[in-house]
Amino acid sequence: MAIICARMLSKNLLLVTLIICMVVALPVSKATITCDTVYDDLRPCIKYVFSGGSFPPDCCNRIEFLLVSAITTADRQSVCLCVKDLLSYASDEQLSRAASIAGQCGASVPFEISPNVDCSKVQQWKEALVIA
Repeated sequence: MAIICARMLSKNLLLVTLIICMVVALPVSKATITCDTVYDDLRPCIKYVFSGGSFPPDCCNRIEFLLVSAITTADRQSVCLCVKDLLSYASDEQLSRAASIAGQCGASVPFEISPNVDCSKVQQWKEALVIA
């Protein structure tokens, strides 16, 4: 009887150990959207932000596509970090143009368009997405 109990305990311990290992080894979500993708998608918007001129109509389509493509939290934070990095080189006038784009497109971007935004706090996206 003692041998049977020991084997059952051993099997249960093994099962618990395997479950713990599986939980600890869960893959971390990595961003599939890179800054190259963000910069390419937002090319018309970036040109407008840094060069001025007339607002490019294609900019709104590109923003909508990028917002819809960023599905995971890692992707959302990656988009935020890429925009933040890009804006770190912008003048006040360029920052003002960048901040105005969402309004011109009727889009709700779920993070502040700023070189000071905390992208680690970007979690929700689909709920915030509004394209008029």
